[in-house]
Amino acid sequence: MIQRENLYVAIMAGGIGSRFWPKSRTVLPKQFLDILGVGRSLLQSTFDRFSKIVPQENIYIITGAPYRNLVQEQLPELPAEQIMAEPMRRNTGPCVAYMAYKLYQKNPKATFVVAPSDHLITDNDNFFKTIERAAHFAEHNDGLVTLGIKPHRPHTGYGYIQFLDEDLSDTGLQGEVEGVRMVKTFTEKPNADMAQAFLDSGDFLWNAGIFVWRADVIKRSFEQYQPDMANIFAEVGDSYNTPEEDKAILKAYEQCKNISIDYAIMEYADNVFVLPSSFGWSDLGNWTSLWEQHEKDYLGNAVEGNGVIIYNSENCMVMAPDGKAVIVQGLTDYCVVDTKDVLLICHLSEEQRIKEFHADVKRMKGDRFV
Repeated sequence: MIQRENLYVAIMAGGIGSRFWPKSRTVLPKQFLDILGVGRSLLQSTFDRFSKIVPQENIYIITGAPYRNLVQEQLPELPAEQIMAEPMRRNTGPCVAYMAYKLYQKNPKATFVVAPSDHLITDNDNFFKTIERAAHFAEHNDGLVTLGIKPHRPHTGYGYIQFLDEDLSDTGLQGEVEGVRMVKTFTEKPNADMAQAFLDSGDFLWNAGIFVWRADVIKRSFEQYQPDMANIFAEVGDSYNTPEEDKAILKAYEQCKNISIDYAIMEYADNVFVLPSSFGWSDLGNWTSLWEQHEKDYLGNAVEGNGVIIYNSENCMVMAPDGKAVIVQGLTDYCVVDTKDVLLICHLSEEQRIKEFHADVKRMKGDRFV
């Protein structure tokens, strides 16, 4: 069994969710929305899920400074000192480094899970078992563990993990190793042909973006592969877990480069392991992923909004405010999202361009609509 007092969770809740624009907005990003209509935001649902695995005092939320109050409003049971506010957006690399150095200063024996706040998990029982196994492995070995999902289509928006299909039981690794595999390569967002080849080969998994490792192990990885960043967070020193932390972290982030944990560490490290997993996962990263999870009519249309009427349309995602009449006719494979001040009509095959649309609207119309 894992040592519960030494297991922590870092929930990343700092993104602006531009791929879910115009529903997700800068002032109220996707993670703070009840996008699934379950009565809890994605952040709240993620917090609820991890509260069943670790004590609430071991759960930290890492968010952008402008969203600190939103986190406190949605999770009033969480003490303010467990909300880590990033002073500026620097991607997931500095985010993980911040958590690693802060936790190591608090508890040198800490093992922690890093998880996004805005993913969907439908099979909680299998998720809990998977986290237990990954944490047990990470606690007993100097490895970086990521969770991999078996792909069911050649998705070009995900990262892919190639694993070595070799049994690790006779390798000298400690603890529960059943099912754990050594990672061979990471490939971030391949083109369609490459994604299809990965799917056909059978030895690639989607990168779920959920990681498990000991604080000392990931800390050493930063020292080895990102020494400049390691020095920056080491210099925060005794300010971690004190009232001086925010001021010291502002100085640290001003010096950090913008880089994901995948590019900063995972692509370089030779001690990366993957646990092939199945727990009803979706990253809810775009409108297609929401359409896939949504209840649909007999023509494949997923609808939110009590005033929506659809004619001669198939496989559409339509979202509109309750009480507003929205008529859709003659569309196939379209996303129609109506808000109080923005209307988006986009073919689902082109939805990767929504980030481009978001940037263009900001450039041409200012911040009002983003």
